[in-house]
Amino acid sequence: MPDAVVIGSGPNGLVAANLLADAGWSVEVIEEQPEPGGAVRHDREVDPDFVNDLFSSFYPLAAASPVLARLGLDEHGLRWSHAPHVLAHPLSDGRCAVLSRSIDTTAESLDAFQPGDGDAWKRLHGTWEHLGPDIVDALFTPFPPLRATARLAVRLKAAGGLRMARTLAAPVRRMGDEEFRGEGGKLLLAGNAMHADLAPEASGSGGYGWLLAMLGQTYGFPVPAGGAGALTAALVSRLRARGGSLRCGQRVRRVLVRDGRAAGVLTADGETVVARRAVLADVSAPALYGELVDAEHLPTQLMADLKRFQWDFATFKVDWACDRPVPWQAEAAAQAGTVHLADGVDELTRCAAQIAMGQVPDRPFALFGQMTTADPSRSPQGTEAAWAYTHVPHVIKSDAGDEGLTGTWNSTEQEVMADRIERQVERFAPGFRSRIRARRVLAPPTLQSLDRNLYGGAINGGTAALHQQLVFRPVPGTGRPETPVDGLYLASASAHPGGGVHGAPGANAARAALRRHRLPGLSRAQRALAHRDRTGRKPGLPR
Repeated sequence: MPDAVVIGSGPNGLVAANLLADAGWSVEVIEEQPEPGGAVRHDREVDPDFVNDLFSSFYPLAAASPVLARLGLDEHGLRWSHAPHVLAHPLSDGRCAVLSRSIDTTAESLDAFQPGDGDAWKRLHGTWEHLGPDIVDALFTPFPPLRATARLAVRLKAAGGLRMARTLAAPVRRMGDEEFRGEGGKLLLAGNAMHADLAPEASGSGGYGWLLAMLGQTYGFPVPAGGAGALTAALVSRLRARGGSLRCGQRVRRVLVRDGRAAGVLTADGETVVARRAVLADVSAPALYGELVDAEHLPTQLMADLKRFQWDFATFKVDWACDRPVPWQAEAAAQAGTVHLADGVDELTRCAAQIAMGQVPDRPFALFGQMTTADPSRSPQGTEAAWAYTHVPHVIKSDAGDEGLTGTWNSTEQEVMADRIERQVERFAPGFRSRIRARRVLAPPTLQSLDRNLYGGAINGGTAALHQQLVFRPVPGTGRPETPVDGLYLASASAHPGGGVHGAPGANAARAALRRHRLPGLSRAQRALAHRDRTGRKPGLPR
C-alpha cells in the first residue's frame, strides 16, 4: 500500500512523484498509455532513421524552471541541445526576424526592419532582467505567490510601475505598435503570444508574448538530446532510484472517496490501489471532477463552474522526415529551431479570427520545428526531422479554405489539412514538398487518443486567457492544487500556473500533500532514515 498514488505520468505527475519520494513517501504512478511521458514522448514511426517528437518539442519553461533544476536530471542522462538561432519569423518577401540567445544578434535582426528597433528590444530585455527573476519565482510557486509578488511589486515600481503593468496587460498588437516602428519586433512578440490561444488583440497577450520571447532570449528554446522522451526517461530513472514505482498500460477509472477523503483509485480492470495519504491527479480538471470523482462528492457550485471551463484551441500536427534541409527563402530561418509561419501580424489576426468564428483557417499560422537543426542526433547528416502544428476550432462551422473540412477528421480530411499546412510552408520555403521522404498526420482525435489530457487536441490544459488564470484556474476561487476532497490534489496543467513543461503544477500538488500529510510521530531525520531502509538510498529532502 503506497503512501501516495499519482494518476498519470506526464511531466507534472512525474515531478510530483519525485518530490514525494524525496520526502520519504512510497509512491506509485499509474499511467494509461503503454509508455510514460504524457505529451513528452518521441518515436521513430515516421521513418526508422528519424526521431520525431509526438507532441511537445522545445522547452524554454523547462530551462527556466527552478522545479526541474533542483531535481538534478543531468545525473540521470538528460542533456539539452540548442539550434544556432532560437526562433525565426520569415516573411514572404524574404525578410526575417530572428530571436537569438545573443541579444546583439536579435537587435541586429530588428534593426534590419527599422533602425532603432534593436535598441527598443534591448530596453524590453532590460526590463526583463530587472523583473524576470521574480516573475519566474511567482510562476513556479504555489498560488498566491506572496513573497515573489511583494518583491515584484517593488521592482515593478522601479521599472515604471503602473505604466509597465499596463504595457504587459495590453494586447500584443498594441504593445508591438507602442514599442517598435518596424515589423520585426512585433512579429517576435505576436508569434510567441500565438504559441498559446491568445490572439494579437487579446488582453494580456502582450505580456505572454514578451515573457516567452524573453525566456527564449535568456534560456533559448532547448530540446532534450535524443528526443523529447529523454526528459521523461530522466524523471522516471530518478523516481525509480528513489524507490518509486511506475505502472503503464492501466487506466484509472475512479478515485475512491471514503468519508470525504481520497482513499485510493480503482483501475479499469477492477483493481483497487489504496493510498495511505494522498492521491495526486495529473489529469485535466474536467476529467477529474465528475468523471474520476463522482459528482456527489463535489460542491454544486464547482460542477456549475466546470460547465464554463474553456479549453485552449484544438491542434493539428504533421511530422516529416525530409531528405534535405528545408529550403527557406530567408537564410536566417535555416539556423532556427522554431520557425513561425504567418505573413505578418495581420495574418495572425486573420487566422485567430477565423478560429474564433469556427472556421478552419485557409492560411493557418504554423509553428514549424526543425529538430535536426536543434539536435543533430535526430536524423542522418544532411536531412531534417521536422514538424508543424496549427490551431483549429473544436467545433467547426465552416472551412475558410473552401475544401469542405467539417471536423470529422477522417482520413480524407486529415490529408487535405496536412496538404494545406504544407502549402503554407511552401510560401516561405519554395520546394519544401519535394524534400519530404515521409510524413505522419496527427489530427485532434489522434492526439487525444495518445494522451487523454489533450482533449480535442488542446495542448495547454485549458485556455491561457486571463479569465482562466491565477485564482480563476481551473475555475473561480481555486488557483491551488487542493480539491474539495481531502487528500486529493490536482497536479496537471489545468492547475496554476498552467501549461508548459516546467513541472510547477506537479510540484505544487506534492508540496500541498506533504504539508497536509506529514508522517506522524517522526522527525524529518527519522523519515529520511525510514526511506533509506526501504530503498537503500538517502533521499534529497524537498526545499
